[in-house]
Amino acid sequence: MFYRLPFVKFFSRILNRVTVPVILVALQLLWLCWVFFAITTGTGRVWVNGVLNALSLLIILYLVRKDENSAYKIGWIALMGVLPLLGGALYLSFGNKRPAKQLRSKLQAVDEAHRADLVQQPDQVAGLDASGLGMSRYLARYGRYPAWKNTAAQYFACGEAMYPQLLQDLERAEHTIFVEYFIVHTGKMWDGVEAILRRKAAQGVDVRLIYDDFGSLLGLPTDFVVRMERAHIRCIPFNPVVPVLSLVMNHRDHRKIVVIDGRIAYTGGVNLADEYINAEQRFGYWKDAALRIEGDAAWNFTVMFLNFWNAFRPSETDYSAFRPQHSAHPVQDGIVQPYADSPLDEEPVAETVYLNLLARAEQYVYIYTPYLAVGEEMLDALKNAAKRGVDVRLVLPGIPDKKLVFRLSRSYYLPLLRAGVRIYEYTPGFLHAKCWVSDDVTAVVGSINMDYRSLFLHFECGVLLQKNSQVAVLRDDVRATLPQCREIQVTECRTSLPGTVLDSVLRLLSPLM
Repeated sequence: MFYRLPFVKFFSRILNRVTVPVILVALQLLWLCWVFFAITTGTGRVWVNGVLNALSLLIILYLVRKDENSAYKIGWIALMGVLPLLGGALYLSFGNKRPAKQLRSKLQAVDEAHRADLVQQPDQVAGLDASGLGMSRYLARYGRYPAWKNTAAQYFACGEAMYPQLLQDLERAEHTIFVEYFIVHTGKMWDGVEAILRRKAAQGVDVRLIYDDFGSLLGLPTDFVVRMERAHIRCIPFNPVVPVLSLVMNHRDHRKIVVIDGRIAYTGGVNLADEYINAEQRFGYWKDAALRIEGDAAWNFTVMFLNFWNAFRPSETDYSAFRPQHSAHPVQDGIVQPYADSPLDEEPVAETVYLNLLARAEQYVYIYTPYLAVGEEMLDALKNAAKRGVDVRLVLPGIPDKKLVFRLSRSYYLPLLRAGVRIYEYTPGFLHAKCWVSDDVTAVVGSINMDYRSLFLHFECGVLLQKNSQVAVLRDDVRATLPQCREIQVTECRTSLPGTVLDSVLRLLSPLM
């Protein structure tokens, strides 16, 4: 057959969904560089250079006054200082963090139309103290996701513990299955999920799937959407990768969500790929975390998913059919508050939750994070909490998945250690969990990393737990994990002059990476 010829096989391997866009984008960059060189060295270079310099200066003045994350502003200002001719033009092209107008208008329209579906009921936050009530009120008012009682939660300390329970819940689905992930990759984990989704769709269950096209770029076949639709699994690849220089490609759907019959929901750091359940070894043992909730709070995830879905594939304007009846046997286990964060607005919901948790802590704050690339606000909050006597502990990977990002994370160690923050690296492998727990009272489990992309550029989600039994379970998991870690000492953080320069450059450019 023709397709078996060696030269055909060779070109089919190199000309795929990854290489073709990379080549085309590289050609666009080369063309833009040529245009820039031509106009800045041609006959009119004096006035062109003057205009470009003036543009960079005006943008610097604009950034100084703009209500913006300081690390992001400093990164751009430094770039324009080093490249005054090019910096201003780059900012106009790529500096706006907000999604493209079309993407923004679609999502905002749906969010506004369904704001009434997410109204906080006063009786749901009864029993919280002033501090806890303040955190919950902030999320309800600015994150637009209310808090709920009558919800059971279950924390999973690794992906392989979560996976069998997920399959059981999917098997019991009767009406709806909503799935939304940053990464979907063919293999054992996805095969198990897909088999159930296909079977349930054939039984008449409403099965829908959203996956991030960039996150799943290397893991799915090119005809994946067609295959899903043929199996009656409605499917949306979020923000499809196109070979065009565009800021919109910067915004990804990093959420991990499963909602079953409107009553059961999952989130956390676990994606649908084999390394997350340690069926495939990458970077040693993969330590992750997930949370299962069952009850009224699952409604937040239902609306979260449906808003995303109807922004790109309008199907319904009334969500009431997806809301199950309240349980006749209410669960009394604290407050559960799922929430989302997005780059659609200027409200840094995810970062504010973390900052508030540090500010209210009195005894301890334990943090799981795979990456540490934070601005001065977060850095100061971590240090100040430790300085006032709070036991602040950061647990990061011992084996990195990205070496430059790992070095960037380590560049923050020294000022944190000097302030009294204790830092641990997980020696068995890569730690991918994104969890906070404090004072045996409050915890956060979700998809939100401690880096600029998660905090400001990506669509994210998490669950705030207050006075819930799983707060102690997460605390105990951290304490059980610490003996498997190597505690970092101040003496290990010294570096050479070239290393210091590299770290400074990485810190400076981290918001742009």
